[in-house]
Amino acid sequence: MRVLERKKRGVSAIFRLCPARHVLALLSMLVIALHLLTRRFYGLNLRVSERFVRPVHRALALYNARFRFSMAELLIALAVVLLLAYLVWQIAALIRRGHRLRRLYRTAVTLAAAPLAIYAGFCLLWGVFYYGDDFIARSGLSAEPISVSQLEAVTAYFADLANEYSTKVSRDADGVYTADRQTLIARSPEVYRNTVRAFPCLDAPETAVKGIRCSRIMSALDFTGFFFPFTAEANVNMDFPPALLPATIAHELAHQRGVAKEQEANFVAVLACLNYGDDDFVYSAALMAYTYLGNALYGQDRAAWERIYDRLSEDVLRDFAADRAYWARYETPAREISNTVYENFLYSYDQDLGLRSYGACVDLLVRYYYDRIPAEAENNP
Repeated sequence: MRVLERKKRGVSAIFRLCPARHVLALLSMLVIALHLLTRRFYGLNLRVSERFVRPVHRALALYNARFRFSMAELLIALAVVLLLAYLVWQIAALIRRGHRLRRLYRTAVTLAAAPLAIYAGFCLLWGVFYYGDDFIARSGLSAEPISVSQLEAVTAYFADLANEYSTKVSRDADGVYTADRQTLIARSPEVYRNTVRAFPCLDAPETAVKGIRCSRIMSALDFTGFFFPFTAEANVNMDFPPALLPATIAHELAHQRGVAKEQEANFVAVLACLNYGDDDFVYSAALMAYTYLGNALYGQDRAAWERIYDRLSEDVLRDFAADRAYWARYETPAREISNTVYENFLYSYDQDLGLRSYGACVDLLVRYYYDRIPAEAENNP
């Protein structure tokens, strides 16, 4: 009995060292555990995402739309500064003051509780979308297998579309696509307007994406954009060549509209850009679609891929070359680490293709556009 009492007093004494941080850590672990245990309960995740998370995201998106800068970027920067300041302060305190074991313990609990709380919030504000209703289920689109001939036909369609719109967009003296990025951002609230009429499940406030000021850091980490669930902002890199920026804008806005899975967000981005009809957005979507379709076709029928690739215009090839040259500058260990971390994140949410899940939009593109090609070809001879 005395041993048990001493243990209880010991646990109580440890808890009293930093009770608020202990409670925060315990509550966070509880939320994370509940999320992990209920991942397979589709109905529960659907109710949480539709009745709680989406209304919260709507409110946050509307509130943060009042700021032209990215609140997400500000919060991340503040978090980094506060972390560094906290570490410096604690190291200095350990050197100057007594009770080092107690201070070390409090510091360790703080450094554990903070990321646990952030991850718990992420599970609640974004993780449930991976296990609730997905876009395919909400949209009513079919999930039928595709053939190589269908893949070839749709790849050729988007190659021709890229060729057509490559002549309708602005180019610099070297013939490379150019656009004012802020103008593209200013158009972003309208991108989904036509698509929402056909797919009401994508309805959300018409807010603009946010351009990130520290975009070169994003490039070093191999990111063109990200959705921040704590502010419900769609954020985009403002440094990489702009040919794929409009499609990236639509991709991040797809996340803002509740499309969590990357392959579905890519498909929705292409769909929204084409439905929007703006030359810059259609061209960018055609480049994005051709990239994923072409990569898939290359692995299935190289001869067919070569025939279609040879049809690409010089303008399109220059834009692809500019994009490759830009990203080649960032082939660093930091990029490899970032990709590894993000790929493991995708695996942790049962995105079994990892980073390749960005290319799994191929099936959706072929299923949706294959039957539409003849009609569209007749209307655009």
